[in-house]
Amino acid sequence: MSQGPAERRPSQPRRPTFRALGKDDPPAEVTIAGQAHRRITIFKHDSWAATALYDGPAGKVVCKFNRQQSILGVPMRWLGRWLAQHETYVLTRLQDLPHVPRVIGPVYASGSRLDNVCAHQYVEGHPLARQERVSPRFFDCLADTLRALHQRGLAYVDLHKRENILVGDDGEPCLCDFQISFALPKRFPGMTQPMQAWLHILQQADWYHLDKHRRSSLSNGQAPPLAPPWFIRVHRLIGKRFRSLRRGLLVALGMRSGAGRAETEHFAEDAVRRMLEDRQRAA
Repeated sequence: MSQGPAERRPSQPRRPTFRALGKDDPPAEVTIAGQAHRRITIFKHDSWAATALYDGPAGKVVCKFNRQQSILGVPMRWLGRWLAQHETYVLTRLQDLPHVPRVIGPVYASGSRLDNVCAHQYVEGHPLARQERVSPRFFDCLADTLRALHQRGLAYVDLHKRENILVGDDGEPCLCDFQISFALPKRFPGMTQPMQAWLHILQQADWYHLDKHRRSSLSNGQAPPLAPPWFIRVHRLIGKRFRSLRRGLLVALGMRSGAGRAETEHFAEDAVRRMLEDRQRAA
């Protein structure tokens, strides 16, 4: 059953509180390595970050502007700085790997350094679509990247989202969006075993989601679903309830409609827009 106009389009844009930069959008121009780069497009702007594409002498650059907008008067700039520093740190540790974007920065606007921004090279391609057919080598390369990442005391964490796996125009994979990746602290006195155990669980989740995407793509969606491990089941149980509450709130505030799905946003993120375009082409 197709969705009607009311389901596809909410009545109003997100309110400033639900936007990482409040009323503002990413700047029309930023300076990188002393040279101006102009904004081409905005991929998404949600509560956590606004992600935009820039072009200039350094080529195309993705800049993620993390949270700056306060929440009910509580300052959030510290969160934006921490998120940018964390993602930049994780990417920096992976710069020798072939399927991870190159870090670029720092980034300036109007003469001031933007400490809430993580910037990296733009990869020409598109997010992995549901049941998209790719070569077996595609997932072998991703597995190699994931294995190297894990060996360095990291877990990707966000691999359940297909949009975080890019299919390059050359057919090669690329992992993006390391905002919530887990990095084992260099020092955690008295917490060695718990921290190692938590890292192990997150790494197991990475493998589960990679195998799920592999089976979906290589079997054209015909393979039986994988049985999720216990921690995935717990996460889904909690996440489903939280997602329902969040969607209900956004619908009540008029920023989404219908069942509150992401595609009903006034400005849906790039991956969602691509999904809707694919549906229209297939219809």
